[in-house]
Amino acid sequence: MPPMQKRAAISPTLVAFGRRFRRYREAAGLSQERAGRRANEGQGVTGQYVCQVEQGKTRCTREFAETMDRELGANGDLVELWDDLVMDAAFPTWFDWPPVESAANELVSFHATVVDGLLQTPAYASALLYGDKEAVDARMRRQNILTRDDPSPPLLSFLMDEAVLYRDVGGPQVMQDQFEYLVSRISDRLHVQVVPATAHLGASGAFTIATLEDRTEVAYVESAARGLTMSDPDDLAAMSRTLLELRSLALPQNQSIDLIRRTVEKRWT
Repeated sequence: MPPMQKRAAISPTLVAFGRRFRRYREAAGLSQERAGRRANEGQGVTGQYVCQVEQGKTRCTREFAETMDRELGANGDLVELWDDLVMDAAFPTWFDWPPVESAANELVSFHATVVDGLLQTPAYASALLYGDKEAVDARMRRQNILTRDDPSPPLLSFLMDEAVLYRDVGGPQVMQDQFEYLVSRISDRLHVQVVPATAHLGASGAFTIATLEDRTEVAYVESAARGLTMSDPDDLAAMSRTLLELRSLALPQNQSIDLIRRTVEKRWT
């Protein structure tokens, strides 16, 4: 039997802000969708984003709080609560990454050892997860964001080290199928680039940066023990520097596709 997953640790301060925000919204007689259309000086956010804020699953910006304070007639209360409860609140950790991932408008990831989970085939994922069907099914469900209709799929940019092409995961047929599938997913909203096998800052490990609807950035970093969700500006700045270097080294997408196909033909066919 697979180990029981721990419940996600949601920041109590974000939950407290979300509850108060919901009271003001309901008192104003607005649905989540209608409130969202008034957010950020009229630029608007989706009802899904408002729901995430109310459930304490994301940390809204001060601009959001300021606009909503005015639109909902909170007389400065929501802004004060944002300063007290949200400004220094940590994002949820570990199992709370999927809601952040699902709410993102943009996702940029780098992997040094394996294909990103959003692009894995069931067989490739099963090999990595030692046949744990429950874990594989959960990973496959995450991929629904690639094909959903409402909201639209996020913009996705996947960077992977060239070493990923040569690491045997499940045998030749699994590897061949995996990279054929990866190439087939490339579109105007999903980009894949290979970073040549050389020394670079990304060698320290995999990470993903999510940009939310209000342009807030949240990062997810993988470790041997568990994943960590981060929003500290210094952490994000360090990952942005790493990403800048990786993109400067990465092959253009057409050359990356050619390299993937050549490697499959020479090594996995």
